[in-house]
This record gives sequence, structure tokens and C-alpha cells, in this order.
Amino acid sequence: MTERVIPTRFVVGICHMQVCVAEGVSDEEILDVCNKENPSGTTGGWNQVERYDMVSCDTYPGRKHIMVTC
Repeated sequence: MTERVIPTRFVVGICHMQVCVAEGVSDEEILDVCNKENPSGTTGGWNQVERYDMVSCDTYPGRKHIMVTC
């Protein structure tokens, strides 16, 4: 797996999306990928990474699934 940030669920509720991330990825890198690959359609775009509820990825060991908010 070479991509450090992979969008996995483009829409979660009204203002969230889920991404699968490699260890050590910065918030800025996550938001950059999210805003390029799945623009939110809001003025501020994807602007917050929620790291408090990370879940281990079942497909790629060592990676986590996290949410971003617009």
C-alpha cells in the first residue's frame, strides 16, 4: 500500500467522511487528499481531522480509519 491517505467512505452523515491512514500522516496531508479527491461542497471544505475515535483497519494492518469534518 503506497498511498498514505485513502478515502474509504466519501459521505458519513451530513458533514463527515472516513479515511484510512498510514502511521505518522499529518492532519494537513489528510485534509489535502480529502479536499482534492472528494470536495465537500462547503466554503471551508474538509477542515478538521478527528483522531479521538480511530479504528484499526482490518484490511491493512498498522493503518487506522479516522473521520474528517467539513
